[in-house]
Amino acid sequence: MAKFQYRMQNILNIKYKLEDTAKSEFAAAMHNLRMEEEQLSKLEERKYSYEMSYENAIMGALDFLKIEECANAVDIMKIKISEQEERVRARSKELEHARKKLNEVIQERKMHEILRDKQFEVFLQELNLQEVKEIDEVVSYQYGQGNTSVEE
Repeated sequence: MAKFQYRMQNILNIKYKLEDTAKSEFAAAMHNLRMEEEQLSKLEERKYSYEMSYENAIMGALDFLKIEECANAVDIMKIKISEQEERVRARSKELEHARKKLNEVIQERKMHEILRDKQFEVFLQELNLQEVKEIDEVVSYQYGQGNTSVEE
């Protein structure tokens, strides 16, 4: 029996490797985004604690140095939070870029798999036609052998 061999199997193998690479890049981008979001969350928690300290300083005995210190801390945290939000947006863009790349690579791989499947179907049809032809030859030979022995 003939063996099916896809002519562009090496290209399909490369597509599998590219897909694995794109998946790992996507996972790394997602990890980086989560880390930046986690950092943003921590900064927001620190800002909240500074705001509570500021409110407590205003409500308690008027210590202007502590009030100013807390107000400055809140302002600094707002600046850090805005910087961190910018980093989160940048990581989100990287993640979206990695997602698009992964989708493109997956589509290319699927396209090559579809081509391989179509070639395999053609191979099976050719194999089936060859088997039918061989069966017809055997039947014709047997029929021809049967007629000559009957005529004698």
